[in-house]
Amino acid sequence: MNFNIRQAPNGVWYGSFPEFDRLGVRHGFATRLGGASEGPYKSLNLVFRARDEVENVIGNRRKFCEAVGVDLTRAVGGHQVHGDRVGVVAPGDAGKGAASSDGLEGTDALITNVPGVPLMIFFADCVPLLLVDPVRKAVGACHAGWRGTVARIGAKTVQAMERHFGTRPQDCRIALGPSIGPCCYEVDDSVMNRFREAFDWWEAAAVRRGEKWLLNLWEANRRQLIDAGVPAGNIAMSDACTACNTPLFFSYRAENGDTGNLAAVISLQEGC
Repeated sequence: MNFNIRQAPNGVWYGSFPEFDRLGVRHGFATRLGGASEGPYKSLNLVFRARDEVENVIGNRRKFCEAVGVDLTRAVGGHQVHGDRVGVVAPGDAGKGAASSDGLEGTDALITNVPGVPLMIFFADCVPLLLVDPVRKAVGACHAGWRGTVARIGAKTVQAMERHFGTRPQDCRIALGPSIGPCCYEVDDSVMNRFREAFDWWEAAAVRRGEKWLLNLWEANRRQLIDAGVPAGNIAMSDACTACNTPLFFSYRAENGDTGNLAAVISLQEGC
């Protein structure tokens, strides 16, 4: 699956995978371009920050959703805590966290089979995963930093879709959006020890550099999805490093934490 970045008519730049469009979903991965925020949050900051105006963030979310073609007022977000909880979004959840930070509590992944209820996750280096089951008509979104990756949140999202919607892992199409790449994500032994304990293939996702390690979260998430039964050919990666490309993306690591946040969104289209 190819990853394309384009400018919407309203001025927002976002990335997408054309194959997802053909599967009956609307989706997008935000860049930092096309919004109203200022300073270190310039311009399409999508998360509420103490030094950013609430009106700017809500307006940015509205513009991003408009660019993708989904309804912000029905979007659902999670109050992300770098955990592994998967929230099942029902029709009555529509709008939770859309224009506030009051999304589903303690939730880093969301799944639904309800058309017209967008799932939205936020990130600024962590890996955003969007999932589609075109057979059972269900979608998912999850946020995987190193803690979520070790906790296998990607695999657990697939398993939750299987449990709640009858999804077969072999039917899933999964896209990994822009996030910090193996070129830039340096971690110490305390993090790598967690990966050693969690995955017998950990060496495939890490390279030693002096006293630190370069960790490949893309590969770690890809491998765990394959372990969960998703065919390798059904997993696509944007290969876009947020830390390498700060003119285009926010990066918590590259900008020393004083930065905005990106978002990814996915929604089944009405009538699917």
